[in-house]
Amino acid sequence: MKAVICRQWGEPSTLTLEDITLPAPQPGEVRVKIHACGVNFADTLMIAGLYQVKPPFPFSPGMEIAGEVTALGEGVTHLTVGQRVMGVVEYGGFAEEVNANALTLLPTPDNMDDVTAAAFPIAYGTSHVALKYRANLKVGETLLVYGAAGGVGLTAVEIGKRMGATVIACASTEEKLALTRQYGADHTINYTQESIRERVKELTNGNGADVIYDPVGGDAFDDALRCVAWGGRILVIGFASGKIPTAPVNMTLVKNSSIVGVYWGAYARKDPNTLIESLTTLVKWYSEGKLHPHISATYPLEQTAQAFADLMQRRSTGKVVVKMT
Repeated sequence: MKAVICRQWGEPSTLTLEDITLPAPQPGEVRVKIHACGVNFADTLMIAGLYQVKPPFPFSPGMEIAGEVTALGEGVTHLTVGQRVMGVVEYGGFAEEVNANALTLLPTPDNMDDVTAAAFPIAYGTSHVALKYRANLKVGETLLVYGAAGGVGLTAVEIGKRMGATVIACASTEEKLALTRQYGADHTINYTQESIRERVKELTNGNGADVIYDPVGGDAFDDALRCVAWGGRILVIGFASGKIPTAPVNMTLVKNSSIVGVYWGAYARKDPNTLIESLTTLVKWYSEGKLHPHISATYPLEQTAQAFADLMQRRSTGKVVVKMT
């Protein structure tokens, strides 16, 4: 089978497309013929050696898959050969096949195509776990979303609005902000032209945002410390800016605020039940027409490196997906 292979830490250009052999699935695993794989910022960190998980060389990146079960490992009873599935793997998704932990897969609904299924679990799962389980977002609270037109940011806007929050979306262009309004943003901030801190205070009558969703880090996090409400929660999702910030903790004391980490990928190992519970809720919402994934581009497997590069250069909005067929 063909797979995109990383043999050294580096840029997307160092990836190669190779023929490899996959072993039989182990107990608790299933083999999946992959039809599509979502592209995530974490994939770019993994191939650079900057992610929390550092697989042994050689490996194929890719964490978010959709496809068809072709073989069952010992002990797997809730999935069947021939069944369409979606879910997550630690790595190995940019390939024609993968052996996946059966507990981190769920059936793909009949009204969801494979490209949408491959764009769904991580972005929606991250935002749902962050807002519901980590921040305990309440009806009527104000949610500030950084990187709001990106893969996870746009889902945070959509889910936050569905959970009853007033949503303030931050992005760098008017085109991106217009997209966030389509997904439910009540207010928007162009951070290249406005002060996030001052605009948030203006929109909240000086109170600040109850929950701040931050996949950006860097200077944006510094603004978050200054515009979070008393008793507010800052969700640390990632560091797309490339800069990991530090926090003067006296500011959290004064505001009685919390800095809350959200490493969604760890749920697959530490708490798969919560992961599947969350994804089951999200799939139900999708099937009811309440969620509308935004996919801005698809690429064939041989152009995976280009997909990575376009994501890193912020030439995309919403999700980017690699198709195997």
